Amino acid sequence: MRPTPTRIALILAAALPTLPAIAADRIDRQTETAIPRTGNLYGLGIGVLPATSGSDELRSMVLPVIQASYADRFYINALRAGVWLVDSDDRRLRIGLAADARFGWEADDGRRTKGMQDRDFGVDVGPALRWQTDHGTLNAQWGFDAGSGSKGQSAQLQFVRALIRGPGLRLNGLVGITWNDRRMNNYYYGVAASEAAPGRPAYTAGAGTQLQAGVNGAWPAGERGSVLFGLMVTRLGNAQADSPIVETRIQPLAYVGYGWTF
Repeated sequence: MRPTPTRIALILAAALPTLPAIAADRIDRQTETAIPRTGNLYGLGIGVLPATSGSDELRSMVLPVIQASYADRFYINALRAGVWLVDSDDRRLRIGLAADARFGWEADDGRRTKGMQDRDFGVDVGPALRWQTDHGTLNAQWGFDAGSGSKGQSAQLQFVRALIRGPGLRLNGLVGITWNDRRMNNYYYGVAASEAAPGRPAYTAGAGTQLQAGVNGAWPAGERGSVLFGLMVTRLGNAQADSPIVETRIQPLAYVGYGWTF
């Protein structure tokens, strides 16, 4: 029987309530975040990162392991917290606000920074965008230092792609580029005149970009637990690498942690 316009309209009307669910199913939960999402998960981990800006020495820190969301709008993921404010119909494009932690350092922890002032822990706050495509997830964020440290700004563009999917190991790869303004770079990589010393001349760092690449994974362990792990490598830009306190422009960050799903 040939469908009439009225029959077609009735079929479409009946299908409309199911469209949001179909659209929502297109969201790639694994690449929603750089670390493969495991649900609401809480625990502790160990992170290893450069002792000071540009240092070739490493320090270890106890870090929280958190992946949590409320009403699919408010979220905490590792060292980032935020809220989504505007969504496309299928939620593959989301715009909101985010806050990211930025580690400081103690000057006495580095060979080239002894005698300088410590650099404070900071929080960058600003608008964020997430766009999920069939090839991966594109994240963009602009932030400004909400504390009293650098009072600078940064912008980041990041692409996340699932490398391994499975009931066991899940692994995401990512590449990114970050631009820091003059204030941000100078706070973490500059040397004030009062901090100058033999072998450490005064230095003013300008604006510039840095590159990132890495992998993040999740492995189920136990009935409700998961092991989260990752390795990131950052290549400092010239404005950072030319600083007299920088020993190597390749800066690693690694972590491993365990969390429980509730």
